[in-house]
Amino acid sequence: MMMARKRKSPVKEIVVESWAQYGELVTGADFLSWAFRGQGDATWPLQSALSRYLLAYQINKQAWRGQEERILRLFRRKSHLLLEHIPDADDSFQWLALMQHHGAPTRLLDLTWSPYVAAFFALERATKDAAVWALFPARISHLSEQTIRGGKVIQPLDMGPWVKGNFERYFLPGDIPFVVTGEPQTMNRRLIAQSGTFAMPGVLDEPLESILADYPNPDNIIVKLTLRTELMRDHAMRELYNMNITHATLFPDLDGLARSLAYELEFHWAFDTRTMTRYSGFE
Repeated sequence: MMMARKRKSPVKEIVVESWAQYGELVTGADFLSWAFRGQGDATWPLQSALSRYLLAYQINKQAWRGQEERILRLFRRKSHLLLEHIPDADDSFQWLALMQHHGAPTRLLDLTWSPYVAAFFALERATKDAAVWALFPARISHLSEQTIRGGKVIQPLDMGPWVKGNFERYFLPGDIPFVVTGEPQTMNRRLIAQSGTFAMPGVLDEPLESILADYPNPDNIIVKLTLRTELMRDHAMRELYNMNITHATLFPDLDGLARSLAYELEFHWAFDTRTMTRYSGFE
């Protein structure tokens, strides 16, 4: 079976054991203007759905570019029947964001500017240690020059997928181990509701943390916050609920409303659903 390239060294990790500790960390100066991604299992790498699919189903690497082009072409040709707004034909980033929005496997990874939205996605269904990954776009892709693996110097601002033609030029070939972050010019409702942005890797056979581990000073651009789910989930989910961070608000459609009902099984205003202890005033 084809395996993703293993990173040479781990990224910086901070273990978080309480909701108070998490809030103190993510609202401090160290994570100002960082983007975040929550994952329900701390052992999962930072991999796109497209990477996972190609590797899991052992698609020959020589076919990757053509197959990625193919599903993008199929979506462009067929989705117009179901869309109110059709992106420009040559705006590949806009099309990829639309595909991602509707569940297609793309090389995009969803990020959010809100550490609390990221915590929701990390903890909502977690049954073991979860993770919030923090990335600092200012030192990853908002630079005129960046040194990557092998001492190669690239120009991230000029290579972003928001420039028409760049997806085909710099990403589809799959031969530049770099990452950019950003969002398309037109944002959909979910992206807005989630304070969302994207990370896009230049290669598909290794996770983002592996690529970024070879950047200069990686501790200043990517950090893994490992969340001790057993110790903090109950408190965290209640606080997130009080912040109105739920599936219903993050996915403003009928699907989001339906998915939000799962947490309602755990929550009640008057009593603790696990111990049946009534709260003050509800005796």
